[in-house]
Amino acid sequence: MADIEALELEALWTDFHSAVNMTSPELAAWLRTSSAGEDSEEIPDHAGPARGRGVLGILRKRQMDLTDADVALMRDVVAAVRDEREAGPRAELPEPEWRYRLMTLGHDPLRAPS
Repeated sequence: MADIEALELEALWTDFHSAVNMTSPELAAWLRTSSAGEDSEEIPDHAGPARGRGVLGILRKRQMDLTDADVALMRDVVAAVRDEREAGPRAELPEPEWRYRLMTLGHDPLRAPS
């Protein structure tokens, strides 16, 4: 991995794992469920949106194995979860859809903080 200081990476790793409060099995199951059709189901490694699959990949890695693309996605996910939490459910994005959008990023807003 290239241009990130060890302390910055450690802080990002902590922020990411605070924002992503679902385990990798929970997220994998959610991605399969959310992308399943009425009569079919996607191949597990291809289920869900790319960003959700990327989060799942990061959850399965050790910090030392992160790539630059992983670091960029981690920053994006931390910011997206923060922004969505601040905005909350709204008329154009009611509570169920808001929650499902966050869950696709690995964050269940109904889960109590640990």
